[in-house]
Amino acid sequence: MNTEIKAGIIGAAGYTGGELLRILLNHPQVKISFAQSKSHAGHLLYEVHPDLTGDTEMRFSALAGEADVLFLCSGHGEARKFIEQTRLNPETKVIDLSQDFRLKNSVSKEKWVYGLPELNRQSIASCSRLANPGCFATCIQLGLLPLAAAGLLKTDIHVSATTGSTGAGQSLSPSSHFSWRQNNLSIYKAFEHQHLAEIGQSLCQLQEGFDGTIHFIPQRGSFTRGILAAIYLDCNLTDKEVASLYQQYFETHPFVYLSKGPLDLKQVLNTNKCFLQLEKHEGRLLITSVIDNLLKGASGQAVQNMNLMFGLEEYSGLKLKASAF
Repeated sequence: MNTEIKAGIIGAAGYTGGELLRILLNHPQVKISFAQSKSHAGHLLYEVHPDLTGDTEMRFSALAGEADVLFLCSGHGEARKFIEQTRLNPETKVIDLSQDFRLKNSVSKEKWVYGLPELNRQSIASCSRLANPGCFATCIQLGLLPLAAAGLLKTDIHVSATTGSTGAGQSLSPSSHFSWRQNNLSIYKAFEHQHLAEIGQSLCQLQEGFDGTIHFIPQRGSFTRGILAAIYLDCNLTDKEVASLYQQYFETHPFVYLSKGPLDLKQVLNTNKCFLQLEKHEGRLLITSVIDNLLKGASGQAVQNMNLMFGLEEYSGLKLKASAF
């Protein structure tokens, strides 16, 4: 496809909006038609996102304009309001980065496809309304999809996962202040995190009748970005059988890699990659999964989905280098 894609961003002043700007400004087949922000309308993009200095002289707009694809980076609940109150061009494709349309029972007049490419690539390629997955959900699902596809989720699943402060968004709260977060670690929403519903929905899509409990302990880490999830469950496969299962499942997916050595967050930060490590411990399988919560967990995955929706190479604009040090 040689046609230039016009992209618009609603809520472009936040973390996910800023990441989209950084990617799309360098995407070979995209032109940003507008970057909307009610609070920063009229200001230069680099006055809010200083790292864009020298890259663009574009200013934030107060209103939405015409676009081939529209990214919704507003807070949860705001995307639904925007869709209900805005008359969009029927040809405009919409990618929502909130949780408003991720679940199949979400009330909507339109059909929304759950945008995890490693699960729904074909449906994504033909859809016009896409619900981008949550960051924890992406990290955990990528660790479990091969097992679900093989019908091997037979028992409860245990997950401990730690995320950086950007996962909470830009709005300040007592747990996002530097003085509290720095040199600190805490648990929140134990066993009841909102991403559990979409994880269960995806596992049931691959393994009909899956009814195991996902025991999820989310943690706030003393760092800015990234998620490390440690997942373990009972598994009777050998090391070689597990490795083969995962290699076959992900062999056509360009952003998921199996690692033989220990993982750390810096291997994936500032990229759209997910690294997985598999370890058998007697009758249990430990799966370590790492992603950048703002990229593969949000804006990078949104661009990956856009590429699929417009028939582009899946990795177009996403050949990003990690911060190794």
